[in-house]
Amino acid sequence: MSTTWHPEEDVTPTPNEVEGIAALLEGEHGTFAADVADFFSTQHSLAGDAGRCWAWAGVAERVRMRARMRVEDAADEMR
Repeated sequence: MSTTWHPEEDVTPTPNEVEGIAALLEGEHGTFAADVADFFSTQHSLAGDAGRCWAWAGVAERVRMRARMRVEDAADEMR
């Protein structure tokens, strides 16, 4: 694994990678997880790195989706 930034590399994350990062951010940042992913997305956008911007935007969306699913599951349990 390379530790330096190579903007020409394909950074398209796999679904498992997106899920893993979403879970990691939720564990570390709780309700701010989507905001943290949005921050990274914006930073990469400002740096001109569309691939990483897109990848982090996908993580933010997955975090929001996981939160909606938890709310829906909790509502179903209350019925």
